[in-house]
Amino acid sequence: MSLKKQNLKSKPICKVTFKLPGEMIPEAKVAHIVGEFNSWDIYANPMKKLKDGSFTATLDLEQGREFQFRYLIDETDWKNDEAADRYERTPFGNDENSVVIT
Repeated sequence: MSLKKQNLKSKPICKVTFKLPGEMIPEAKVAHIVGEFNSWDIYANPMKKLKDGSFTATLDLEQGREFQFRYLIDETDWKNDEAADRYERTPFGNDENSVVIT
């Protein structure tokens, strides 16, 4: 898993590329990036499956903010990002969300 950030100089946007490695989810057919930036809409940001089996998505996020997020694999399996800036406990039991700081 990885997060790559690029701040734009022309506007207050941070391009964040999220990547899930294929070896971590070898049987996955689809993956979505779900979080505060899309009101936790599980279908808003599908990730693109690459030839090596990994999934990637690049989102334009507002600079200077923190966003909680998770990956949803095949609409059933939630995963956090090991490269997240930090983690935040969810209000739903003992789960945690990944946090990206832009």
